[in-house]
Amino acid sequence: MAKVRVSRTARVPDPMRVRRYLKAPEVGPRVLFFSGGTALTGVSRTLTRYTHHSIHLVTPFDSGGSSAKLRDAFSMPAIGDLRSRLMALADDSVLGHPDIYRLFTHRLPREARPEMLHATLRELAAGRHPLTMAVAEPMRTLICHQLGFLIDAMPEGFDLRGASIGNLIIAGGYLNHHQQLDQIIFLFSKLVHVRGTVRAVVNADCHLAVTLEDGREIIGQHRITGKEVAPLDSPIARMRLAAADGDHHVPVVPELHANNRQLIESAELICFPPGSFYSSVLANLLPKGVGRAVLANPCPKVYIPNCCPDPEQTGKRMDELVSMLLDTLCADLTGRMEDCPTESLLNIVLLDSQRGDYPGGPCIEALERMGITVIDTKLISEQSAPYYDNELLVTALLSLV
Repeated sequence: MAKVRVSRTARVPDPMRVRRYLKAPEVGPRVLFFSGGTALTGVSRTLTRYTHHSIHLVTPFDSGGSSAKLRDAFSMPAIGDLRSRLMALADDSVLGHPDIYRLFTHRLPREARPEMLHATLRELAAGRHPLTMAVAEPMRTLICHQLGFLIDAMPEGFDLRGASIGNLIIAGGYLNHHQQLDQIIFLFSKLVHVRGTVRAVVNADCHLAVTLEDGREIIGQHRITGKEVAPLDSPIARMRLAAADGDHHVPVVPELHANNRQLIESAELICFPPGSFYSSVLANLLPKGVGRAVLANPCPKVYIPNCCPDPEQTGKRMDELVSMLLDTLCADLTGRMEDCPTESLLNIVLLDSQRGDYPGGPCIEALERMGITVIDTKLISEQSAPYYDNELLVTALLSLV
């Protein structure tokens, strides 16, 4: 079977194309996102109206929040962003499983006494709590079994304050399925009727490490984002993955699983979306094989920059961010930017120069000199400002498929 590359002139937005997707989302396009965090939650929910085939490769490298407690206790990948994306794509209507949705989105109180929190968890695992009692069999038994497995493995004094029940269920399933994250994510995708595909980009217990331009080394996603600690006061020069080795961290390059490579290579559009630039977007491009998989797919590749200041982007113009994105992808190919086929890794930057606050400006001329097409269209509404409007962003993106 021969493969040919077909190009077309796109209209953005394209009302006819968008209406076609809206009419039959069950046969909608395979749009793939490299992302993490919560920045894409609203976009993901909007996407389900147009396609049930979006693909979300999510970073499992977070080191803050309740995920950090699970990572410290069980030496596992972060699952909070995965659970959040599953819920964003889940069908919470009566046609799905709203009882499971409510269970997965529930959090234990932050102010309760430890013994009360552990008693609540045991009640959930025994199927006697109202949230688990509402779940029909055999799904109730399946969920309770994962929670029971977690309780048996939980170290003494484990802090349950503010814990996400969804995270605890997934963690129990991860431990119960021989530390295979993909299997348990697939299982719970079916339980909550996820309208799309959600996977961790790799099943690896790694942390993000950055070198700042002033020479300092920082390890841990939560120390980079500027949300849990003070924002960085020096720009990021480069980023890598690291794994714990006793009291130290050593550089590692986990390999992309064949299933994820096939998802990238079969996508009809690849999107590098808004979100924390380094810890959510670039982090997904670090595993071995990602750059080659992106290169192998001739589909459109679109970068949507943050339209508001991002603490991780301190001191960086948009053209510098695009160069960093290309450098990260190229590192998987030849390692030399001058040998990197830019046009095959990134074709389009989608932005709203009139309404967006892009540090250093949109740099349109600089991007065009790099051979990148800039589509400057309305993506921010009066209601959504200063953020992107989910509907405008989704319809613009789908117009390119």
